[in-house]
Amino acid sequence: MLTGNSPLEQLVPNLPTIASWEVDPVVLEGVEMLQAQFEVAARNIERFLPPALHPTIPPLGQWSCWDVPDSPWGPFRLAQFRLSCRSGARPRAFLLGSMIDNEDAQKNLSSKWGLTATHADIEFLRNYDAAEFQVAAADQLAIDVKLRNPESLAISDLQLFASMHGANTPSGLRLVQFDPTYEVHRTERYLPTIDHFNANAWHREGIEPVYAVTAWGAHSTIHLPNIRFVCRPDIDAFRGTESVQDA
Repeated sequence: MLTGNSPLEQLVPNLPTIASWEVDPVVLEGVEMLQAQFEVAARNIERFLPPALHPTIPPLGQWSCWDVPDSPWGPFRLAQFRLSCRSGARPRAFLLGSMIDNEDAQKNLSSKWGLTATHADIEFLRNYDAAEFQVAAADQLAIDVKLRNPESLAISDLQLFASMHGANTPSGLRLVQFDPTYEVHRTERYLPTIDHFNANAWHREGIEPVYAVTAWGAHSTIHLPNIRFVCRPDIDAFRGTESVQDA
């Protein structure tokens, strides 16, 4: 069985710190979401994951973007780049990088849920016939995703998996299970293309998207709950998963 083989500190050199598990849940209303998933080419894919996680075969890169019109920290746009994996037997996605355009939202997502992000300019467009998002940071275009030919998709067909984020926590260095719940009001599927991808901008040299797999858009209410589970990054999730309630 393949397992990740890189220390979490190496994968996430600027680890966020969650000072307390006591967090007030947040509800984000009227969020427009886009996600494109591609099979990726990467030699030794295990080097992009910590030992607690197992890569999927084939490996899949997920690029998603939230357009949040209002929040306790003001409007923001958040782009995430994740790698498909398993935590024990459960499907998960490991956060390889994220970018955001609101400093206050950036600080709160990092300190309360362990979702660290760098500042970026994010363009987001979702029309009746097409959608796209574009992310640029430090004068570099990081990604440009275009979605075409929308078709209605049943809400029940949309599958969303929890993410695993590295963070310093009250329990020590851990993988944090970030598991929002979604009230989806409308969704479509698309045909995706990536017109530009700069692995260096994400600090993930060696990953290249090669085959489109799925893409969808949704109008949703997103609930950011308390963290429930964390996992030691250095051993398998069967032994290393911990309940925050027991901490």
